[in-house]
Amino acid sequence: MQNLHYEEFEVGQVFTTRGRTVTESDIVTFSGLSGDYSPIHMDEEYAKKTPFGERIAHGFLGVALASGLLGQLGTTDETAIALLEFTCRFTGAIRIGDTIKVRQIVKDKRETSKPGRGVVTFDLEVVNQKGEVVISGGEKIMIRSRA
Repeated sequence: MQNLHYEEFEVGQVFTTRGRTVTESDIVTFSGLSGDYSPIHMDEEYAKKTPFGERIAHGFLGVALASGLLGQLGTTDETAIALLEFTCRFTGAIRIGDTIKVRQIVKDKRETSKPGRGVVTFDLEVVNQKGEVVISGGEKIMIRSRA
């Protein structure tokens, strides 16, 4: 389903991305980009002593990967006008070797005062290979309508 317009979204509709395995290289690269070299992400010996028992990915690395996976769906490549809001809650750790997917669920939709567009609200769940939700949240996107 490519380039959906506002009218084509239905409340309750679910889109699921393909999977993406998180690597050590992802964590190292994200540390360099963000400047976050916290030992929970970079120091294996330190991380062994934490409740996780190993290094974990940055929460915002998970968000960035989720954003990329959602973009690969292509549902709004040419119809999205603007991302209006994004929220997230970190509910679990993403570990090196975990494969994550994103479930995007249409929560609500409303027309705007300007013709030719509407706002679609989505619930988001980033899930690992065990089906555990590791990030939950939502987004509001302004999307072109066909009219």
